Amino acid sequence: GQTISVKLRLRIRRKPKFDAKVNKILYDQLKLLNNEAFELKDTNMEKYVDLIRLNLKQNGSLYSQDNAVKIFTSAYEKYRQLLFDIENAKESINLLYFIIRNDDIGRKIIQALTKKAQDGVIVRLCYDEVGSILTSPRLFKPLIKAGGMVQKFSPSIFFLKLQANFRNHRKIVVIDGKIGYLGGINIGNEYMGLKRIKNWRDTHIRIVGSAVKMLQLRFFLDWLYIFDDEDLDDFDEEKLNLYFPSKIEAKGSTGVQIVSSGPDSFDDEIKNGYMKMINSAKKSILIQTPYFIPDDAFLHSIKIAALSGVDVQIMIPGVPDKRFIYLGTLSYVSDLLNYGVRVFKYDGFLHSKSIVIDDEVSSIGTTNFDVRSFTLNYEVNAFIYDTNIGIRNRKIFEEDLKYCTEITQVDMDKMSKIKKFMCAIVRLFTPLI
Repeated sequence: GQTISVKLRLRIRRKPKFDAKVNKILYDQLKLLNNEAFELKDTNMEKYVDLIRLNLKQNGSLYSQDNAVKIFTSAYEKYRQLLFDIENAKESINLLYFIIRNDDIGRKIIQALTKKAQDGVIVRLCYDEVGSILTSPRLFKPLIKAGGMVQKFSPSIFFLKLQANFRNHRKIVVIDGKIGYLGGINIGNEYMGLKRIKNWRDTHIRIVGSAVKMLQLRFFLDWLYIFDDEDLDDFDEEKLNLYFPSKIEAKGSTGVQIVSSGPDSFDDEIKNGYMKMINSAKKSILIQTPYFIPDDAFLHSIKIAALSGVDVQIMIPGVPDKRFIYLGTLSYVSDLLNYGVRVFKYDGFLHSKSIVIDDEVSSIGTTNFDVRSFTLNYEVNAFIYDTNIGIRNRKIFEEDLKYCTEITQVDMDKMSKIKKFMCAIVRLFTPLI
Protein backbone atom coordinates (compact mmCIF):
# COMPACT_ATOMS: atom_id res chain seq x y z
CA GLY A 1 0.00 0.00 0.00
CA GLN A 2 2.83 2.41 0.79
CA THR A 3 4.39 1.84 -2.64
CA ILE A 4 1.04 2.56 -4.32
CA SER A 5 0.75 5.75 -2.26
CA VAL A 6 4.16 6.87 -3.47
CA LYS A 7 3.22 6.18 -7.08
CA LEU A 8 0.03 8.21 -6.78
CA ARG A 9 1.56 11.16 -4.98
CA LEU A 10 4.88 11.30 -6.79
CA ARG A 11 3.32 10.88 -10.21
CA ILE A 12 5.44 11.56 -13.26
CA ARG A 13 4.19 14.69 -14.97
CA ARG A 14 5.28 13.47 -18.37
CA LYS A 15 5.19 15.73 -21.37
CA PRO A 16 3.48 14.19 -24.42
CA LYS A 17 6.30 15.04 -26.81
CA PHE A 18 8.78 13.32 -24.50
CA ASP A 19 6.78 10.11 -24.73
CA ALA A 20 6.02 10.29 -28.44
CA LYS A 21 9.63 10.63 -29.54
CA VAL A 22 11.13 8.16 -27.08
CA ASN A 23 8.45 5.49 -27.61
CA LYS A 24 8.96 5.51 -31.38
CA ILE A 25 12.71 5.00 -31.01
CA LEU A 26 12.14 2.17 -28.50
CA TYR A 27 9.62 0.47 -30.78
CA ASP A 28 11.90 0.68 -33.82
CA GLN A 29 14.90 -0.76 -31.96
CA LEU A 30 12.91 -3.57 -30.35
CA LYS A 31 11.48 -4.49 -33.75
CA LEU A 32 15.00 -4.80 -35.18
CA LEU A 33 16.13 -6.94 -32.24
CA ASN A 34 13.13 -9.26 -32.51
CA ASN A 35 13.75 -9.68 -36.25
CA GLU A 36 17.47 -10.30 -35.61
CA ALA A 37 18.17 -7.34 -37.89
CA PHE A 38 19.91 -5.19 -35.30
CA GLU A 39 23.56 -4.83 -36.28
CA LEU A 40 26.10 -4.93 -33.46
CA LYS A 41 29.35 -3.20 -34.35
CA ASP A 42 31.20 -5.46 -31.93
CA THR A 43 30.33 -8.97 -33.11
CA ASN A 44 31.79 -10.36 -29.89
CA MET A 45 28.74 -8.92 -28.12
CA GLU A 46 26.23 -10.90 -30.19
CA LYS A 47 26.05 -13.50 -27.42
CA TYR A 48 24.59 -10.81 -25.16
CA VAL A 49 21.66 -9.84 -27.38
CA ASP A 50 19.29 -11.42 -24.85
CA LEU A 51 20.61 -9.08 -22.14
CA ILE A 52 20.21 -6.10 -24.47
CA ARG A 53 16.66 -7.19 -25.30
CA LEU A 54 15.81 -7.70 -21.61
CA ASN A 55 16.92 -4.19 -20.68
CA LEU A 56 15.14 -2.70 -23.68
CA LYS A 57 11.83 -4.49 -23.05
CA GLN A 58 11.66 -4.15 -19.27
CA ASN A 59 13.10 -0.64 -18.92
CA GLY A 60 13.00 1.05 -22.32
CA SER A 61 16.80 1.13 -22.23
CA LEU A 62 18.00 2.12 -25.68
CA TYR A 63 21.22 0.49 -26.84
CA SER A 64 23.75 2.85 -28.42
CA GLN A 65 27.17 2.02 -29.85
CA ASP A 66 28.97 5.34 -30.24
CA ASN A 67 30.00 5.98 -26.65
CA ALA A 68 33.31 6.80 -25.00
CA VAL A 69 33.39 5.66 -21.37
CA LYS A 70 35.93 6.86 -18.82
CA ILE A 71 36.20 5.17 -15.41
CA PHE A 72 37.15 7.09 -12.26
CA THR A 73 38.40 5.17 -9.23
CA SER A 74 38.87 8.20 -7.00
CA ALA A 75 36.72 11.20 -6.13
CA TYR A 76 39.63 13.55 -6.81
CA GLU A 77 39.69 12.44 -10.47
CA LYS A 78 35.94 12.70 -10.81
CA TYR A 79 35.62 16.16 -9.23
CA ARG A 80 38.50 17.54 -11.29
CA GLN A 81 36.90 16.40 -14.56
CA LEU A 82 33.40 17.43 -13.48
CA LEU A 83 34.51 20.97 -12.60
CA PHE A 84 36.26 21.22 -15.97
CA ASP A 85 33.11 20.11 -17.80
CA ILE A 86 30.93 22.51 -15.79
CA GLU A 87 33.30 25.37 -16.59
CA ASN A 88 33.02 24.57 -20.31
CA ALA A 89 29.24 24.08 -20.41
CA LYS A 90 27.52 26.15 -23.11
CA GLU A 91 23.77 25.63 -22.71
CA SER A 92 22.54 23.43 -19.86
CA ILE A 93 23.67 21.56 -16.74
CA ASN A 94 21.40 19.06 -14.96
CA LEU A 95 22.48 17.45 -11.68
CA LEU A 96 20.84 14.92 -9.36
CA TYR A 97 22.62 13.72 -6.21
CA PHE A 98 21.66 11.68 -3.16
CA ILE A 99 24.13 13.62 -1.00
CA ILE A 100 25.43 17.17 -1.40
CA ARG A 101 27.49 18.41 1.55
CA ASN A 102 28.04 22.00 2.63
CA ASP A 103 31.81 21.46 2.77
CA ASP A 104 34.83 22.39 0.68
CA ILE A 105 33.98 20.37 -2.44
CA GLY A 106 30.25 21.05 -2.11
CA ARG A 107 30.78 24.81 -2.00
CA LYS A 108 33.29 24.63 -4.84
CA ILE A 109 30.82 22.87 -7.13
CA ILE A 110 27.94 25.20 -6.18
CA GLN A 111 30.19 28.19 -6.90
CA ALA A 112 31.03 26.76 -10.33
CA LEU A 113 27.33 26.21 -11.07
CA THR A 114 26.48 29.72 -9.87
CA LYS A 115 29.05 31.21 -12.23
CA LYS A 116 27.54 29.31 -15.19
CA ALA A 117 24.00 30.37 -14.23
CA GLN A 118 25.19 33.99 -14.16
CA ASP A 119 26.57 33.44 -17.67
CA GLY A 120 23.14 32.34 -18.91
CA VAL A 121 23.55 28.56 -18.79
CA ILE A 122 20.37 26.74 -17.67
CA VAL A 123 21.18 24.98 -14.38
CA ARG A 124 18.91 22.47 -12.63
CA LEU A 125 19.93 20.78 -9.38
CA CYS A 126 17.99 18.11 -7.48
CA TYR A 127 19.09 16.55 -4.20
CA ASP A 128 17.55 13.91 -1.96
CA GLU A 129 15.98 15.41 1.15
CA VAL A 130 17.04 12.56 3.45
CA GLY A 131 20.46 11.89 1.94
CA SER A 132 21.26 15.60 2.29
CA ILE A 133 19.39 16.10 5.57
CA LEU A 134 22.40 17.76 7.21
CA THR A 135 22.81 20.26 4.37
CA SER A 136 21.27 23.68 4.93
CA PRO A 137 19.30 25.15 1.99
CA ARG A 138 21.49 28.25 2.45
CA LEU A 139 24.15 26.44 0.43
CA PHE A 140 22.02 26.83 -2.69
CA LYS A 141 20.94 30.47 -2.25
CA PRO A 142 23.67 31.96 -4.50
CA LEU A 143 22.78 29.51 -7.26
CA ILE A 144 19.06 30.29 -7.00
CA LYS A 145 19.78 34.02 -6.96
CA ALA A 146 21.81 33.60 -10.16
CA GLY A 147 18.82 31.96 -11.88
CA GLY A 148 19.54 28.31 -11.19
CA MET A 149 16.67 25.97 -10.29
CA VAL A 150 17.07 23.85 -7.13
CA GLN A 151 14.59 21.23 -5.89
CA LYS A 152 14.68 18.53 -3.25
CA PHE A 153 13.39 14.98 -3.60
CA SER A 154 10.80 14.40 -2.24
CA PRO A 155 8.39 17.05 -0.95
CA SER A 156 8.75 17.62 2.79
CA ILE A 157 5.15 16.58 3.42
CA PHE A 158 6.30 12.98 3.01
CA PHE A 159 9.38 13.28 5.20
CA LEU A 160 8.04 11.53 8.29
CA LYS A 161 6.42 8.75 6.31
CA LEU A 162 9.28 8.04 3.93
CA GLN A 163 12.22 8.95 6.11
CA ALA A 164 14.21 5.80 5.31
CA ASN A 165 12.53 4.23 2.31
CA PHE A 166 11.99 5.31 -1.29
CA ARG A 167 15.06 7.53 -1.44
CA ASN A 168 16.51 8.85 -4.68
CA HIS A 169 19.95 7.23 -4.52
CA ARG A 170 20.85 8.22 -8.09
CA LYS A 171 23.86 10.37 -8.97
CA ILE A 172 23.39 11.92 -12.42
CA VAL A 173 25.02 14.83 -14.21
CA VAL A 174 24.25 15.78 -17.82
CA ILE A 175 26.04 18.70 -19.47
CA ASP A 176 24.77 20.19 -22.75
CA GLY A 177 23.00 16.88 -23.42
CA LYS A 178 26.34 15.46 -24.54
CA ILE A 179 28.34 14.53 -21.42
CA GLY A 180 26.98 12.30 -18.67
CA TYR A 181 28.14 11.11 -15.26
CA LEU A 182 26.88 8.35 -12.97
CA GLY A 183 28.27 6.08 -10.27
CA GLY A 184 28.88 5.89 -6.55
CA ILE A 185 30.49 9.26 -5.79
CA ASN A 186 28.23 11.91 -4.25
CA ILE A 187 29.38 15.45 -3.47
CA GLY A 188 31.22 15.55 -0.15
CA ASN A 189 34.67 15.61 1.40
CA GLU A 190 34.26 12.06 2.77
CA TYR A 191 34.46 10.66 -0.77
CA MET A 192 38.04 11.95 -0.88
CA GLY A 193 38.86 10.28 2.43
CA LEU A 194 38.83 13.59 4.31
CA LYS A 195 36.43 12.54 7.07
CA ARG A 196 36.28 9.63 9.54
CA ILE A 197 37.10 6.96 6.93
CA LYS A 198 40.47 7.81 5.39
CA ASN A 199 40.78 5.05 2.77
CA TRP A 200 37.65 5.43 0.60
CA ARG A 201 37.46 3.53 -2.72
CA ASP A 202 34.72 4.33 -5.18
CA THR A 203 33.86 4.05 -8.87
CA HIS A 204 32.22 6.58 -11.19
CA ILE A 205 31.99 6.90 -14.97
CA ARG A 206 31.83 9.67 -17.56
CA ILE A 207 30.04 8.98 -20.84
CA VAL A 208 30.19 10.91 -24.10
CA GLY A 209 27.83 9.59 -26.77
CA SER A 210 24.20 8.77 -27.49
CA ALA A 211 23.72 6.95 -24.15
CA VAL A 212 23.71 10.39 -22.53
CA LYS A 213 20.24 10.97 -24.02
CA MET A 214 18.79 8.22 -21.84
CA LEU A 215 20.58 9.63 -18.80
CA GLN A 216 19.08 13.02 -19.64
CA LEU A 217 15.62 11.49 -19.94
CA ARG A 218 16.06 9.81 -16.56
CA PHE A 219 16.98 13.16 -15.00
CA PHE A 220 13.93 14.92 -16.45
CA LEU A 221 11.54 12.19 -15.30
CA ASP A 222 12.90 12.54 -11.76
CA TRP A 223 12.80 16.33 -12.02
CA LEU A 224 9.17 16.20 -13.09
CA TYR A 225 8.32 13.97 -10.14
CA ILE A 226 8.74 16.95 -7.86
CA PHE A 227 8.53 20.09 -9.97
CA ASP A 228 6.18 21.17 -12.75
CA ASP A 229 8.86 22.92 -14.80
CA GLU A 230 7.07 25.45 -17.02
CA ASP A 231 10.11 25.64 -19.28
CA LEU A 232 9.29 22.11 -20.43
CA ASP A 233 5.58 22.73 -21.16
CA ASP A 234 6.10 23.79 -24.76
CA PHE A 235 8.63 21.15 -25.71
CA ASP A 236 9.21 22.14 -29.33
CA GLU A 237 11.96 20.94 -31.68
CA GLU A 238 14.32 23.69 -30.53
CA LYS A 239 14.12 22.59 -26.90
CA LEU A 240 14.26 18.95 -27.91
CA ASN A 241 17.54 19.58 -29.69
CA LEU A 242 18.80 21.66 -26.76
CA TYR A 243 18.46 18.84 -24.25
CA PHE A 244 18.59 15.87 -26.64
CA PRO A 245 20.90 17.01 -29.46
CA SER A 246 20.32 15.03 -32.64
CA LYS A 247 23.98 15.23 -33.57
CA ILE A 248 26.51 14.09 -31.01
CA GLU A 249 30.03 13.78 -32.26
CA ALA A 250 30.95 10.11 -31.96
CA LYS A 251 33.80 9.76 -29.48
CA GLY A 252 33.94 6.00 -29.20
CA SER A 253 32.43 2.64 -30.13
CA THR A 254 31.31 1.28 -26.76
CA GLY A 255 27.84 -0.21 -26.43
CA VAL A 256 25.88 1.19 -23.47
CA GLN A 257 22.40 0.89 -21.99
CA ILE A 258 21.20 3.13 -19.15
CA VAL A 259 18.92 1.14 -16.82
CA SER A 260 16.98 2.58 -13.90
CA SER A 261 14.76 1.07 -11.24
CA GLY A 262 12.80 2.16 -8.20
CA PRO A 263 9.65 1.66 -6.14
CA ASP A 264 7.61 2.99 -9.06
CA SER A 265 9.02 0.38 -11.46
CA PHE A 266 7.06 -2.58 -12.79
CA ASP A 267 9.92 -4.89 -11.81
CA ASP A 268 13.37 -4.86 -10.21
CA GLU A 269 14.99 -3.99 -13.52
CA ILE A 270 18.60 -3.50 -12.43
CA LYS A 271 18.52 -6.66 -10.31
CA ASN A 272 17.11 -8.54 -13.30
CA GLY A 273 19.95 -7.21 -15.46
CA TYR A 274 22.51 -8.27 -12.86
CA MET A 275 20.99 -11.76 -12.68
CA LYS A 276 20.95 -12.10 -16.46
CA MET A 277 24.65 -11.19 -16.49
CA ILE A 278 25.38 -13.76 -13.79
CA ASN A 279 23.43 -16.45 -15.63
CA SER A 280 25.28 -15.61 -18.87
CA ALA A 281 28.78 -15.83 -17.38
CA LYS A 282 30.95 -18.73 -18.56
CA LYS A 283 34.31 -17.93 -16.97
CA SER A 284 34.27 -15.21 -14.32
CA ILE A 285 32.12 -12.87 -12.24
CA LEU A 286 33.77 -10.01 -10.33
CA ILE A 287 31.59 -7.98 -7.95
CA GLN A 288 32.42 -4.95 -5.81
CA THR A 289 29.82 -3.69 -3.35
CA PRO A 290 29.70 -1.93 0.03
CA TYR A 291 26.69 -4.01 1.10
CA PHE A 292 25.89 -7.59 0.09
CA ILE A 293 22.39 -8.41 1.33
CA PRO A 294 20.69 -10.14 -1.62
CA ASP A 295 17.28 -11.75 -1.84
CA ASP A 296 16.99 -15.53 -2.29
CA ALA A 297 16.70 -15.43 -6.09
CA PHE A 298 19.86 -13.38 -6.49
CA LEU A 299 21.76 -15.50 -3.96
CA HIS A 300 20.79 -18.69 -5.79
CA SER A 301 22.03 -17.23 -9.09
CA ILE A 302 25.45 -16.63 -7.52
CA LYS A 303 25.54 -20.15 -6.07
CA ILE A 304 24.52 -21.80 -9.35
CA ALA A 305 27.21 -19.88 -11.25
CA ALA A 306 29.87 -21.00 -8.76
CA LEU A 307 28.67 -24.62 -8.87
CA SER A 308 28.83 -24.46 -12.67
CA GLY A 309 32.56 -23.73 -12.53
CA VAL A 310 32.44 -19.95 -12.96
CA ASP A 311 35.11 -18.10 -10.97
CA VAL A 312 33.01 -15.89 -8.68
CA GLN A 313 34.82 -13.26 -6.60
CA ILE A 314 33.12 -10.69 -4.38
CA MET A 315 34.86 -7.73 -2.73
CA ILE A 316 33.35 -6.02 0.31
CA PRO A 317 34.67 -3.33 2.69
CA GLY A 318 37.05 -4.20 5.50
CA VAL A 319 36.08 -0.97 7.26
CA PRO A 320 32.27 -0.67 7.30
CA ASP A 321 30.39 2.63 7.47
CA LYS A 322 27.29 0.95 8.96
CA ARG A 323 28.29 -1.81 11.38
CA PHE A 324 24.80 -3.23 11.77
CA ILE A 325 24.38 -3.71 8.02
CA TYR A 326 27.92 -5.10 7.81
CA LEU A 327 26.87 -7.95 10.12
CA GLY A 328 24.15 -8.71 7.59
CA THR A 329 26.77 -8.89 4.82
CA LEU A 330 28.94 -11.24 6.89
CA SER A 331 25.93 -13.50 7.47
CA TYR A 332 25.99 -14.40 3.76
CA VAL A 333 29.75 -14.94 3.47
CA SER A 334 29.96 -18.37 5.11
CA ASP A 335 27.09 -19.57 2.95
CA LEU A 336 28.85 -18.39 -0.23
CA LEU A 337 32.19 -19.92 0.77
CA ASN A 338 30.54 -23.33 0.93
CA TYR A 339 29.69 -22.99 -2.77
CA GLY A 340 33.20 -22.02 -3.86
CA VAL A 341 32.70 -18.25 -4.02
CA ARG A 342 35.78 -16.27 -3.00
CA VAL A 343 35.19 -13.22 -0.80
CA PHE A 344 37.70 -10.45 -0.08
CA LYS A 345 37.80 -7.63 2.48
CA TYR A 346 39.20 -4.34 1.18
CA ASP A 347 41.51 -2.50 3.59
CA GLY A 348 39.27 0.56 3.86
CA PHE A 349 35.73 1.43 2.86
CA LEU A 350 34.74 0.10 -0.56
CA HIS A 351 31.79 2.10 -1.93
CA SER A 352 32.09 0.90 -5.53
CA LYS A 353 29.06 -0.76 -7.13
CA SER A 354 30.25 -2.80 -10.11
CA ILE A 355 30.06 -6.19 -11.77
CA VAL A 356 31.96 -7.56 -14.78
CA ILE A 357 31.46 -10.95 -16.42
CA ASP A 358 33.97 -12.78 -18.62
CA ASP A 359 35.92 -9.51 -19.06
CA GLU A 360 33.26 -8.48 -21.61
CA VAL A 361 30.12 -6.96 -20.08
CA SER A 362 30.17 -4.60 -17.09
CA SER A 363 27.66 -2.67 -15.06
CA ILE A 364 28.61 0.39 -13.01
CA GLY A 365 26.22 2.70 -11.22
CA THR A 366 24.50 3.54 -7.96
CA THR A 367 22.99 0.14 -7.17
CA ASN A 368 24.30 -1.81 -4.20
CA PHE A 369 23.88 -5.58 -4.16
CA ASP A 370 21.16 -5.49 -1.53
CA VAL A 371 17.39 -5.58 -1.21
CA ARG A 372 17.15 -1.86 -0.48
CA SER A 373 18.81 -0.88 -3.76
CA PHE A 374 16.99 -3.58 -5.73
CA THR A 375 13.52 -2.64 -4.49
CA LEU A 376 13.20 0.44 -2.26
CA ASN A 377 15.55 3.07 -3.69
CA TYR A 378 15.59 4.92 -7.00
CA GLU A 379 18.78 3.75 -8.75
CA VAL A 380 20.53 4.01 -12.13
CA ASN A 381 23.24 1.91 -13.77
CA ALA A 382 25.10 1.77 -17.06
CA PHE A 383 25.36 -1.66 -18.69
CA ILE A 384 28.53 -1.55 -20.76
CA TYR A 385 29.24 -3.92 -23.64
CA ASP A 386 32.94 -3.60 -24.41
CA THR A 387 35.84 -6.01 -23.92
CA ASN A 388 38.32 -3.17 -23.37
CA ILE A 389 36.14 -1.77 -20.57
CA GLY A 390 35.68 -5.28 -19.18
CA ILE A 391 39.44 -5.84 -19.07
CA ARG A 392 39.89 -2.41 -17.50
CA ASN A 393 37.40 -3.35 -14.78
CA ARG A 394 39.22 -6.63 -14.13
CA LYS A 395 42.51 -4.75 -13.79
CA ILE A 396 40.87 -2.35 -11.33
CA PHE A 397 39.59 -5.34 -9.35
CA GLU A 398 43.02 -6.99 -9.38
CA GLU A 399 44.70 -3.76 -8.28
CA ASP A 400 42.25 -3.51 -5.38
CA LEU A 401 43.07 -7.12 -4.44
CA LYS A 402 46.53 -5.91 -3.42
CA TYR A 403 44.82 -4.13 -0.53
CA CYS A 404 42.52 -7.01 0.39
CA THR A 405 42.45 -9.97 2.74
CA GLU A 406 40.63 -13.09 1.62
CA ILE A 407 37.96 -14.38 3.99
CA THR A 408 38.21 -18.14 4.51
CA GLN A 409 35.96 -20.64 6.23
CA VAL A 410 38.57 -20.81 8.99
CA ASP A 411 38.06 -17.07 9.57
CA MET A 412 34.32 -17.55 9.78
CA ASP A 413 34.68 -20.47 12.20
CA LYS A 414 36.89 -18.33 14.46
CA MET A 415 34.18 -15.69 14.88
CA SER A 416 32.92 -15.42 18.43
CA LYS A 417 29.60 -17.01 19.28
CA ILE A 418 28.17 -13.60 20.09
CA LYS A 419 29.16 -12.22 16.67
CA LYS A 420 27.75 -15.30 14.91
CA PHE A 421 24.53 -14.85 16.87
CA MET A 422 24.35 -11.17 15.93
CA CYS A 423 24.94 -12.01 12.26
CA ALA A 424 22.10 -14.54 12.37
CA ILE A 425 19.75 -12.05 14.05
CA VAL A 426 20.58 -9.27 11.59
CA ARG A 427 20.01 -11.64 8.67
CA LEU A 428 16.44 -12.21 9.86
CA PHE A 429 15.82 -8.49 9.46
CA THR A 430 17.75 -7.93 6.21
CA PRO A 431 14.57 -7.55 4.11
CA LEU A 432 13.72 -4.56 6.33
CA ILE A 433 17.20 -2.97 6.47
